[in-house]
Amino acid sequence: MLMYSLIGISLVLLGIAGLQFTYLFYMDRLYRERKKYLQLLERKCADLTERLAAAEIRLSEQDALLESVRGVEQEAWADVIEER
Repeated sequence: MLMYSLIGISLVLLGIAGLQFTYLFYMDRLYRERKKYLQLLERKCADLTERLAAAEIRLSEQDALLESVRGVEQEAWADVIEER
């Protein structure tokens, strides 16, 4: 009877060890997926930062153009519009 209980306990311990290995592999896979997702987010962030810098430069150019045009008299507006 003692032998059966020892076999049962060893099988339970084997099952627990198997469950722990399964959980370890699952956590490792999650870590790799999150790492890939973080790299993707970093690339998107870099792209958006570049686009924001380009938009700010374009906006400053447009502001400079508007400031230069404000000095033109009302009659010259038609000429400015035709040039564009």
